[in-house]
Amino acid sequence: IGPGGGLGPDLKAKVLASLSTPLSCILDADALSTFSENSQSLFKAIRSRKAETVLTPHHGEFTRLFTVNPELDKITNCQNAAKTSGAIVVYKGADTVIAAPDGRVSINTNGPPCLATAGAGDVLSGLIGGLCAQGLDAYNAARAGCWIHGAAGAHIGPGLIASDIICAVPDILAEEELCA
Repeated sequence: IGPGGGLGPDLKAKVLASLSTPLSCILDADALSTFSENSQSLFKAIRSRKAETVLTPHHGEFTRLFTVNPELDKITNCQNAAKTSGAIVVYKGADTVIAAPDGRVSINTNGPPCLATAGAGDVLSGLIGGLCAQGLDAYNAARAGCWIHGAAGAHIGPGLIASDIICAVPDILAEEELCA
């Protein structure tokens, strides 16, 4: 939920309604930014649910949602964010950090600079959501989604647009024999 959702009370209500379902939720973009003035209400809703939630902020969204300690590294700040929110946090960047509330953490480093383009994060959220829908737990869906996303970006190279990433996913899965 979030890409292209627009900011404001309508999206906030949709996010909270989605968090009341028994399904995994992936929140990105506007779904994160709409809670920037009251992130605790989002975290309360996440912590009260049984299903898993994944937050996929880039640096700007991360700093609007969470308290960032400049004396701590990105990994520790992401782990703290996961514990605070009760969600799996995918802190996007050249070194994407994936942290779970239970302390597990992974770093994905295969994402090339060309992924820093409009809509690429929306595709990543969709990949993670698709993997969750196939039954993968949210932490491993986030890890796998980030890796596939990075591999697709490297496969395409400079000049990619978000829809190119989607088109490259079958090639990545076939190359890595991840899909039979």
